[in-house]
Amino acid sequence: MRVAVLEKNGDRGWFALEGDRARRFDGDPFAGARLGSIEIAWSSADLRAPVRPSKIVCVGRNYAAHAKELGNEVPAEPLLFLKPPSSIIGPGEAVVVPKESERVEHEAELGVVIGRRVRRVAREQAMSVVYGYTCACDVTARDIQKREVQFTRAKSFDTFCPVGPWIETDLDPSDLAVRCTVDGAVRQDGRTKQMIFDIPTLIAFASSVMTLEPGDILLTGTPSGVGPLVAGNRAVIAIEGIGELGVGVVGSS
Repeated sequence: MRVAVLEKNGDRGWFALEGDRARRFDGDPFAGARLGSIEIAWSSADLRAPVRPSKIVCVGRNYAAHAKELGNEVPAEPLLFLKPPSSIIGPGEAVVVPKESERVEHEAELGVVIGRRVRRVAREQAMSVVYGYTCACDVTARDIQKREVQFTRAKSFDTFCPVGPWIETDLDPSDLAVRCTVDGAVRQDGRTKQMIFDIPTLIAFASSVMTLEPGDILLTGTPSGVGPLVAGNRAVIAIEGIGELGVGVVGSS
């Protein structure tokens, strides 16, 4: 099932997409809402970010080739950091290049959306807490990251976490193509089987540190090929079995 947030004529809600039709949930699906009887037509222009997380948990250097391209060692255990929910944008919106950075880069990633509250889940049970999967981009001010070493400011600017176009609930994430194109040129082209730490390991590790809440999103790391984004670019994150997330890039006003 594809679960999306649609907005039409100022009315925003959760929907299950079925071809060119969409059926509305009677509330928040992460709170147990069920599909109702209201059905509408929809288009890509109606899509909004399909997550409203309490937190965005990210994993650094989870692809060996990406760690190498940045001159970093492969970590011995998952390297976690956070992005704020205020960084989220949806399909068709734009990443804003902040005046504080001279090098903003894309990082295409598979996003794992958590379906129920969990703390210290065992790796063997970790996949039972997954609601579904989406496309994401961990936009990074690389010059700030290198200068400050720690990740917070470099990863946290408003618009630095595009997510969408929807959540796919029926998917095997173990070997999916993850691709990023910028203005039609392929920049990143990897597969989730190249992850150093797989999704059950990441969920178990993250939940040993913090309680994961329904609707939280886990970004699982990026393949090699990260590169610059500048005003006027259009970036597309495509993940096999999910779809494409397209965003523009603009300069700060």
